[in-house]
Amino acid sequence: MHDDARDELQDLLDTPPVPTRRPTVAGMEDELYRVHPLLDHGFLRVVDYMGDDAAIVQAARVSYGKGTKNVRNDRGLIRYLMRHRHSTPFEMCEIKLHVKLPIFIARQWIRHRTANVNEYSARYSILDKEFYIPAVEDIAQQSDSNRQGRDEALSNDQALAVQELLRRDANTSYDTYSHLINDTGDGSPERDGEPQLARELARMNLTLNYYTQWYWKTDLHNLFHFLSLRQHPHAQKEIRVYADVMAKLVEQWCPIAYEAFVDYRTGGTFFSREEVEIIQAMARGEDPDVLLPKSDMSFRERKAFRHQLKLGPPKKNS
Repeated sequence: MHDDARDELQDLLDTPPVPTRRPTVAGMEDELYRVHPLLDHGFLRVVDYMGDDAAIVQAARVSYGKGTKNVRNDRGLIRYLMRHRHSTPFEMCEIKLHVKLPIFIARQWIRHRTANVNEYSARYSILDKEFYIPAVEDIAQQSDSNRQGRDEALSNDQALAVQELLRRDANTSYDTYSHLINDTGDGSPERDGEPQLARELARMNLTLNYYTQWYWKTDLHNLFHFLSLRQHPHAQKEIRVYADVMAKLVEQWCPIAYEAFVDYRTGGTFFSREEVEIIQAMARGEDPDVLLPKSDMSFRERKAFRHQLKLGPPKKNS
């Protein structure tokens, strides 16, 4: 599939450019159809995009043209919109991606129900024999504190054994799949007198580490939400690698909006009403080790609050 994507990119590069009146971004024009290999068989590439930082400003001002010609004013407005969660102007920018990813990551990804998705159909087509095997350093034991995460890496020998088990199961399931679809490659319905099973049934036994593909189109507001969750250190590594590439694309596409997103979302933090009151009291000189035990916050909330403000361990049971 990588070769097909590269051939498609070369065809586009060989095609003479077509004049357009729509706003374009030089970095994104260079990114169109460029393949970013991910994991062992996956990739991500930009198929199309619409809008830029100026489109956000234009929508916010409900005006024609590029809004103001002062970039500083545009930056101030975009930061104001991000700071006060005025999301609609960011929805004026859209991007369409072609993504190849393991099925178990696709099932996480599709939880973001704010995109238009069209996935490769295993009812219609035959899946390739491509499955994901994590690297040795990424094979880890279950975390005790985070039920949906991993902890320390297994030993090298243990990790190699896990790789072998995963590879064996994936190969076995594909052998069964191939037998059930009984594909001759020449369109014949039978081989050795055995009928073909419907592809929609034959696919059932394939393991979740097999690869699927889709076209995924979303707007910038919802893409920011995706990145805020999927770039988080607690997100699964296999989806973070996709999110990291997407973030770099957004930085090229809408650099002012991306800067505001980093400053106010991924680089910022949020506080509850009670936490704000404690911060205000701390600003007046009161001791957090006295304030926190008196609050209605749970132990976990207090721990997270101290971590956010880098207060260090409590002097008391706070």
